Amino acid sequence: MAVPALTFSDDQAEAWDRIADILGGAGIDLLEGALRPDTTGRSGVVAVVGKAGSGKTMLLAELTKALGEAGVDTISGDYEGRRRKDRRTLAILAPTNKAASVLRGRGVPATTIHRILYTPVYDPEYEKIAEWLAGTGDRPTVEGLTDAALDRAKAFYDQVKSIPGALAAAGLRGSDFILGWKRREDPLDIGFVDEASMLDERQFNDLREIFPTLVMFGDPAQLAPVGQSGEMVFDRLSDARKLVLHRIHRQEEDNPILDLAHALADPALDFQAFEAMVAEAARRDDRVVWAERVDAGLMARSPALVWRNQTRVRLIQAFRAAYGAPPDDLLPGEPLICDGIELPLKHRKKRIDLEARGLIKGAQVIYLGPGKKPGFARIHVLGAEDPQVSAASIIKIELPDEEEPFIPSAATMGAAFLHGAAVTIHKAQGSQWPEVQVFAPDLFVAARMGRIEAGLPLWKRLAYVAITRAETRLHWVVRNRLARPALPLTTDDLPTPNAPLRLGTED
Repeated sequence: MAVPALTFSDDQAEAWDRIADILGGAGIDLLEGALRPDTTGRSGVVAVVGKAGSGKTMLLAELTKALGEAGVDTISGDYEGRRRKDRRTLAILAPTNKAASVLRGRGVPATTIHRILYTPVYDPEYEKIAEWLAGTGDRPTVEGLTDAALDRAKAFYDQVKSIPGALAAAGLRGSDFILGWKRREDPLDIGFVDEASMLDERQFNDLREIFPTLVMFGDPAQLAPVGQSGEMVFDRLSDARKLVLHRIHRQEEDNPILDLAHALADPALDFQAFEAMVAEAARRDDRVVWAERVDAGLMARSPALVWRNQTRVRLIQAFRAAYGAPPDDLLPGEPLICDGIELPLKHRKKRIDLEARGLIKGAQVIYLGPGKKPGFARIHVLGAEDPQVSAASIIKIELPDEEEPFIPSAATMGAAFLHGAAVTIHKAQGSQWPEVQVFAPDLFVAARMGRIEAGLPLWKRLAYVAITRAETRLHWVVRNRLARPALPLTTDDLPTPNAPLRLGTED
């Protein structure tokens, strides 16, 4: 393999060559598509940075493909297989389930950072199936599983490289074949991290312990993690360790959403002039919508993006009222956001179990209904490979001008949730939706306040992040109003897995 299959821009080609040189130090020859037993030990951390549309994901995908052709094993979060002395490993990571699912939708086998920090412990009997599916073992004979069940597992795995999904296709539940989770002890070789602007210092240090060679892909125009003073982890790298992409590839499609995002780089542009640009874009292209009201129907699966918490709470209450949600209960189909795991230290194993199955802070889920025991809820985790779980849940619905939230479901411990019909722009980082509603009055307030973050007006950073969450259509909402939904809430649009995982002891 002499060159990548597609034509790169000059800056992408330079980044490819620099990364290929680093990988060569780790014993991986991208030029020849081969592994070498001897290494020079040249490795370390490098960052590929560029704004939306600059080709970061394209470069990541092509590097992943080239590493696979060179014989590097891609490690997922659900099964690792036996270690071989000569094996080289790659993991493609994202900070959130939604960000990982965006990559998987583009053919890149990504998983979350949590799923790499903690590895599953398989029942030895069922691990034989995993080894067979992964190509490292013979077809097994397992008591209680028919040949037809194994065939279903193989057919699933051939289409979707997910061991738990394949075992679910055979009729098994997670509790049948996963005995527990343990902190990763052995390092891997190469880590690719997408949405690296979201990494905090602790995550960065964890990743450096695992990966001798770490390549981060991030957008310097996004919002830094809370508590890091506007600084991203890759900002501290030397210029020699930062590979900057400038060309905006998606502009070849004449994308008006990206036009607006990149117009924010003009230091002379103020908020009023920017809104005039949005209005003009909406007049000539239906991919930009000048909206007088928030659309409640869109909020059910694509949260309205706001800056202020008080706006978020009021929009959520308006959403629930529009759907006729009772004040003391949730409707199936209501969106939620995981706000963390509330468990004491003695239940560390259960915390790892919940996080490994997708219930990490910031995960988006859809409420399906109550569980069999009080305090349990059935939920669908958006972007997770095994999306349906039943978990002990603490669901909090915040109310305007009230210090204490309303709690329609409360276990003594478990996963905590907030309502997800509206989220702050900070929390939306790493996610994308086909259509996104940006609540412009909040950004106007940020502009009036004149706040600066990392040398840029805060309203411009907020607008940039919010706009680039939209994949195909941007709704710029200019009034504090809500349009009533045309249809009732439903869960019919959610994919149904073969066998839902159960987290807890309901049965």
